[in-house]
Amino acid sequence: MIPVADFWNSTVGKKTVVAVTGTILVGYLILHMVGNLNSLFGPGGAEPRVDWYSGWLREIAEPLFPYAGVLWLARVILLGSIVIHITGVLQLNSRNRAARPSRYPARRIGRSWESGTMLVSGLLVLAFIIFHILQFTTLSITVTPLEHGAVYFNLYNAFQEWYFVVIYLAALVLVGIHLRHGIWSLVQTLGLDSPARNRGIRYGATALTLVIVIGFALVPVLFWTGVLGAPETEAAIASLAGGTA
Repeated sequence: MIPVADFWNSTVGKKTVVAVTGTILVGYLILHMVGNLNSLFGPGGAEPRVDWYSGWLREIAEPLFPYAGVLWLARVILLGSIVIHITGVLQLNSRNRAARPSRYPARRIGRSWESGTMLVSGLLVLAFIIFHILQFTTLSITVTPLEHGAVYFNLYNAFQEWYFVVIYLAALVLVGIHLRHGIWSLVQTLGLDSPARNRGIRYGATALTLVIVIGFALVPVLFWTGVLGAPETEAAIASLAGGTA
């Protein structure tokens, strides 16, 4: 059996780990998008549906797990996946540079512009993730009114500001660029591609990317345009059963 360290230190092993952690992150994006779409039910009555969903996430598997135990487990797995994914990508990029003769420029024959910008787009997406956590999880970015547990209230107030809408839509463009090529790359790395189905895989990667990007973009756009109405403020703040997004 190949020792873990030897597997990680090999180029093939590192690429495989990057692909597996990438798959975990894509799965999370899908689930997070579906969860966010609970906002589309509107302010509701005493408790907006997205606030109920936020509370439900913390109560999963009680009493087998403590309150918010499953949510924290998911966070640890996601954080570990992000750290390992980024580390692997940076190390692979460093190896590629080191293996390239310094007197020769990088060859770009058959290389798409998306693949050429993966490192940059990935780092920019990481910066956005940190920004998103600071705004809606830790509630550290207090430009707009924020209340712990009042998810709909927080989203509504944030996306009344045009610059937050622009930031999120611009970030989603970067996510789309990174995600489309990333899905195709992980399929290749895991050996799931073949000449007979490569076209379908590419179309599938594009379709999945569009679904994720549009799904996330609906929330800020519908709040900004007024399609999703203002929360019943007192009820929203009183329904602190959830937590933050």
